[in-house]
Amino acid sequence: MALSQLKLEGASADKLLEMENKLRSAGYRLIAGVDEVGRGPLAGPVVAAAVVFPDNLFIPGINDSKLLSPQKREILSGLINEKALAFGIGQCSPALIDEINILQASLLAMRRAVDNLGLSPNYLLIDGRYTLPDYSGSQQAVIKGDRRCFSIAAASIIAKVERDRIMVEYHRAYPEYGFDRHKGYPTKAHREAIIKYGYCDIHRRSFKVSL
Repeated sequence: MALSQLKLEGASADKLLEMENKLRSAGYRLIAGVDEVGRGPLAGPVVAAAVVFPDNLFIPGINDSKLLSPQKREILSGLINEKALAFGIGQCSPALIDEINILQASLLAMRRAVDNLGLSPNYLLIDGRYTLPDYSGSQQAVIKGDRRCFSIAAASIIAKVERDRIMVEYHRAYPEYGFDRHKGYPTKAHREAIIKYGYCDIHRRSFKVSL
């Protein structure tokens, strides 16, 4: 798939880079976009990513990962990996989600992604309503940031591709649940499999299952 095809479905550079450009004008240089994937599934980890790009970089086609096909996400993930100054991935297991709840696990996964960047960002742009607790650096929560902010959208793609890869691996261990198809989300087929086979090791026990 050509970059020109991807560009048709992505937002404009001016629109998506508006937040980063304002921060750079204020003196910030290492700006990390942070997002998580996997709050809604009944199984598997919540996975987060943090991405820092160099100045004056735009990748056509970047958008909220939920709006992109798996093929486009794979292509864009490769481009992000190639062009980013740094990216980090963090996750929390189903057991930890059950222990501390999905909101706290999501925030912890994002903090782990930031810690895994390999550099210290000057500013965090975080998708959603919450900033990271116990983080002393500058940060901002951005509602619907994966559709409004270039670096957050890129982080959503990295996180989604990584989580999908993890769930395909789990499918090999637990093929009866169909994790390669629904990635742990509560589809009818997944709920019926849980009713039939019970929970497996990667199911979130604190999430209710009903037909």
